[in-house]
Amino acid sequence: MNQTDLLDDDAYDEDEDTLSNRYLTFRLAEEYYGIEIRYVTEIVGVHKITIVPDMPEFVKGVINLRGQVIPVIDVRLRFQMPEREYDERTCVIVVNMDELFVGLIVDTVCEVREIPEENVSAPPRLSHSEKSRYVMGMGRVGDEVRVLLDVGKLLQKEELESVKELEA
Repeated sequence: MNQTDLLDDDAYDEDEDTLSNRYLTFRLAEEYYGIEIRYVTEIVGVHKITIVPDMPEFVKGVINLRGQVIPVIDVRLRFQMPEREYDERTCVIVVNMDELFVGLIVDTVCEVREIPEENVSAPPRLSHSEKSRYVMGMGRVGDEVRVLLDVGKLLQKEELESVKELEA
């Protein structure tokens, strides 16, 4: 299956209401995460990354996606997880963050899942780790849990400004 096939269903082209409660799920190490599908524009394999100096460690650089310069961040590094080599399963999820297109590098993309609102609970407040501030909720899928991320919080305001300069 082509990576973009995950997004090629009828619901994706409909209005935003049909996108609510739908999440693109992906894996980092042994954990499963999800982001709201309404932010996702496409999924691609890892392209040649051009390194840009003076960026935070998790900003790997930029890729050229059909003539558009897209900054890419390694979500593992953003979450202070150990770095790993990219392979054929590594994907870039291109998301739209306030009209800024950013690529999120993840270990592997899993599927688009509907997680009803009643199956989403508030994130635990016990953790003060770096990655807990990016969590908008915990989604129950059968006997498993998906950590649902707030795409808008993956970059802080000053980080967002420096990444915006890469697109210019």
